[in-house]
Amino acid sequence: MSVSSRFLLLALALAPVAFAARIGTIPPADALTAERVAVLPVAERTAWQAYLARSEAQRAADRAALAAERQGLVTWPTPPEGGHGEASMPLDKPAAWYGSEAALLVARNMLSYQTPAGGWGKNQPRDRAPRQRGQAYVADNSSKRARPGDFDLAQDAQWSYVGTIDNDATITEIRFLARVAAQFPGEAGGVYRQAAERGLRYLLAAQFPNGGWPQVWPLQGGYHDAITLNDNALVEVAELMGEAAHGEKDLDFLPAGLKAQTAAAEASAVQLLLATQIRVDGRPTLWAQQHDALTLAPASARNYEPPALSSGESARALAYLMSLPNPSPAVVEAVKGGVATLKALAARDRTWVKVDEAQGKRLVAQPGAGPLWARYYDARTLKPVFGDRDKSLHDDVNDLSLERRNGYAWWGTWPLKTLQAYESWALKHSF
Repeated sequence: MSVSSRFLLLALALAPVAFAARIGTIPPADALTAERVAVLPVAERTAWQAYLARSEAQRAADRAALAAERQGLVTWPTPPEGGHGEASMPLDKPAAWYGSEAALLVARNMLSYQTPAGGWGKNQPRDRAPRQRGQAYVADNSSKRARPGDFDLAQDAQWSYVGTIDNDATITEIRFLARVAAQFPGEAGGVYRQAAERGLRYLLAAQFPNGGWPQVWPLQGGYHDAITLNDNALVEVAELMGEAAHGEKDLDFLPAGLKAQTAAAEASAVQLLLATQIRVDGRPTLWAQQHDALTLAPASARNYEPPALSSGESARALAYLMSLPNPSPAVVEAVKGGVATLKALAARDRTWVKVDEAQGKRLVAQPGAGPLWARYYDARTLKPVFGDRDKSLHDDVNDLSLERRNGYAWWGTWPLKTLQAYESWALKHSF
């Protein structure tokens, strides 16, 4: 066992244990605003002001483009159908399939729904009818449970997630279009190559000056403005940037200048990951699902998602860092510290299971079970924490309302694959 692992185990053993139905209230995340940017040091302020201006100009251009389409229309088309979008955009088919009519149907649909900014919305099947003139760019992604004061309440229900990396949106479309374009190396594939390139330029425009990415761009406000590791969004964008830089995964058609830009974007994202990894007593531990764009502190998301460290997203970030060729000493330190933390936090002799209809899911004792990890850990104490829809924070998952206990993955085995991969990686990186 490493020194950092022993330290964390000791810290967890000595930390006071307190159990209560409610230990706090989850605060709202801070949006990225001109007022916040105005108080930054002068050396940082200019880049962030330019970023905000770019976002505002693009949002206005996107909305103006849709308004222009709607001029003269007696009625507007209904918004596109929502649903499980990824299933309609498979990335694991044989190469020849991407030249089929089924793949072309999806690709043409993608072309029609690409926003003027170059991104795509989420939760939208791509094997349906193409977008009509005047139709919204994205499906309705408004939360049906949101009430006044809810963190997930859209500022404009008619304009939400218009360009996002949430749920693999935009990332998946770019990858799919590149596969289709590879089957049409001549003029016929030009429109798909152009759309994929526009998608990459969209992601470059959306990247924060410090290397992170917001969940939605142009900026939407609220927690959507935070650096988003949730659902592995930032890591997957960084991976895509690396593949584009090296012309991998059918992205070899990109111009040299764009490849250089994506290489720089990935390098910046790696530095951002190192900067956002939370340190406890000087030791690198884990990441939060969201980090504030300016302060880099853990940030909240939805009502029940606290500003806490996340085991699943952290495991994925560590796997990404381990995939980097020739990792720097700082990357090696980050990986070793993160892995040591995950090992120390593993819970055993407990299982997360549905007891019955009345009790729903509960964490119960079961000798020999595990390891399990909580989804969230307090960034100071490294104790598990759990949020409810009323924004209450708890230290016992069994205290949550039945609806939230059943409706969220509070415990899981997400880090297992990363911990297994670490064993061979560590042998090669002992410095």
